[in-house]
Amino acid sequence: MIRFLIVLLIATSAYAQRQPGNPLDHLPENVEMLTYFGERADFSPDNQHVAFMNKSFGDAFTIDLQERHIRCLTCSVPGAAFLRVMHLVSSDYIVIGPERFSDIGTGRREENELWFLSKQKGSKPVRIGQKISEGAAISKESMKIAFSVVRAQDPSLSPEQSQLFVADVDVSGGTPRLMNKKMVHESLSNDCRIEAQDFFDDDRRLTFSCYEPKGLASVMTLDLGTGEVENMSKRPGTYNEVEGIIPGGEYTLVEADRQVDQLGGERGSGNIDIWKLRMDGTGEDFVRLTFFNDYEGGKGSNPVVSTDGRLMAFQLARTTDEAGVGYGILLYRFE
Repeated sequence: MIRFLIVLLIATSAYAQRQPGNPLDHLPENVEMLTYFGERADFSPDNQHVAFMNKSFGDAFTIDLQERHIRCLTCSVPGAAFLRVMHLVSSDYIVIGPERFSDIGTGRREENELWFLSKQKGSKPVRIGQKISEGAAISKESMKIAFSVVRAQDPSLSPEQSQLFVADVDVSGGTPRLMNKKMVHESLSNDCRIEAQDFFDDDRRLTFSCYEPKGLASVMTLDLGTGEVENMSKRPGTYNEVEGIIPGGEYTLVEADRQVDQLGGERGSGNIDIWKLRMDGTGEDFVRLTFFNDYEGGKGSNPVVSTDGRLMAFQLARTTDEAGVGYGILLYRFE
C-alpha cells in the first residue's frame, strides 16, 4: 500500500497544475487584445485589416488595424449564418457557411458552402455553388482555392472517404464560379479525414490537416506537382491541427495538445495552444507560442499570420466549446 501511494504521488507530481484565472490578465508584452468579441480572424493582403466572424453562424466583420474602426460586411443579409470569412488576393472575400441556420450539425456539414463577397461596400454574398467540409485554403498569390469534400456534401462518397480539390475562383463573367476544379488527393479511410489549410511554395504545395481516430490529428503537406504527401508533425497519439503558415513556408502554426504532457488532461482539440512547427519533416522543431491552456478552461486557437510575417492574429477560446468558437481576437507580434 505504501509503495502504491509513493508511485501515485510521483505520477501526480509529474504534471504541472493548471492555474485559476483569466489568461487575458497575464498577456506577455508582445500580445494585445484587438477585439473583445469574435473568432476566426484573417489578414487582408495589405495587412491593414483583419476580417473575423462575430460568432459561429453569424456576421462577418473587418477591423482597421490603424484606427481600430470595425465594419460589418454582411449585416445587410437578414439572418446571416456564416462560419468563416477569408480574403482573396484581390481583397474580395470568401465567406463560408449555410444559407440560413437550421441546426449546428446540419449547418456545419451538409449545408456548409462557398460564397463570394465583393470588397465594394454594400455588396451581398453570392453563392458559388460548391459545398465543402469545414474550411478552405486560399492562395495569397493567386485566385486559387483548395477545399475538401466528404459524404455530407457528396452522397456518392463512402462514409470513410474524403477528397481534396484545388480550383480557381473566377469572377470575370460577373457571376462567381470555380474553374479548373481538380481532385488532388483522396483518403479512403477514417484514419485520415482531410481539411485544406494553406498554399505555399508559390502555390506548388499545400498544407492540410489529417484528422485521425480518437480525436487526434497530424500536420500534412501535399506536393501538387508530384502528389507526394508527407507527415510533418510525426507525433502519433497527439493532436496537431495545422493552421496559418508563416511566409516563406519554412514554418507553420499548429493547434497542438503537447502541453498535456506536462499539464495533464485529455488529448484532442479541447486542450490546445498555438505552436510553431518547422516543416523539415522531422517533427522535432516545435515551439510553443501561447500559454492559454495553462489556465483552467482556456486555450488559444485559430491563428493566422500576416503576409509580412510580423503579426499573428488568434483568438481566446474555451476548452469545452465547439472548434472555432472564440471570445475575442488578439494580436501577437513576432520578435
